[in-house]
Amino acid sequence: MRIAPLLSLLLLTIAAPLLAAEKEKHVLLLGIDGCRFDAVQKAKTPNLDRLVANGTYSPTALILGDRYRKNDTISGPGWGSINTGVWADKHNVQGNEFKEPHFDKFPHFFHFVKQAFPDAKTVSIVDWDPIAKYIVSDADVSLSTKPTGANVVATYAKGDEKSTAEAIRLIEELDPKAMMLYLGQVDETGHAHGFHPSVPEYIAAIETVDGLVGQVLDAIAKRIDEEWLIVVTSDHGGEGRGHGGGHNNPNILHSFLIVSGEGAKKGKFEEQVYIVDAVPTLLTYLGVKLDDAWQLDGHAVGLK
Repeated sequence: MRIAPLLSLLLLTIAAPLLAAEKEKHVLLLGIDGCRFDAVQKAKTPNLDRLVANGTYSPTALILGDRYRKNDTISGPGWGSINTGVWADKHNVQGNEFKEPHFDKFPHFFHFVKQAFPDAKTVSIVDWDPIAKYIVSDADVSLSTKPTGANVVATYAKGDEKSTAEAIRLIEELDPKAMMLYLGQVDETGHAHGFHPSVPEYIAAIETVDGLVGQVLDAIAKRIDEEWLIVVTSDHGGEGRGHGGGHNNPNILHSFLIVSGEGAKKGKFEEQVYIVDAVPTLLTYLGVKLDDAWQLDGHAVGLK
């Protein structure tokens, strides 16, 4: 009996299912502007709920760090920090003016994805124009979908719908390795009616966005040969009809962080987490080795 060929055949038979089970990793950074987590908990959000159930979360992720707290508690610094993994003293966006940003030195996380995977596709879809204009780099597709109109809340609602449709289309057609999807109507509703769980319009906006999130999750679920990590966060909370100058206000300082997918731990974060943790978490999941030279302020959190 020829043992060697039989042994080789046996090993191949055992290894084949294991190789077939290896799934390609993809990431989605999902940003919901101006979204308070206590309002999410009051609203009917089955899709955000399933992300929480399939991962780990914090209802008190901080939008400012211990080292630097001088930037305003508004969208420019928030999304600058979320997309780069560094605080505003590094990326230098202190407000919404973007006067002298340092995104050349502290780039959008797509930059590091492209360094590690030059052929990978990267997609950013937003309806708040400054993200597309100033922050995003190294994107194969960068879309700003905000339509024009006098009613700002309705404008962002339409923009969110278009962003979601584009995200689904590009997931199917482009197969992005890394995607960032921003939805803006919750923040605009807060400015118009109030940032609070007791405000019906604010709750309704969160529930509408949750429905859009569900459409994206359904599109991802169809991709059975891929394994996605989804990180969800917001740039700030809110109080009354605003969120500026909220350096000592927990309702503004607290965002939330959800890390969801088969590669995520399950439960609730025991440690304090920050919005700058999103980028190193996404990169680490993809297998990108973090370099001290990048000077990231965040850390990979919530991964198995």
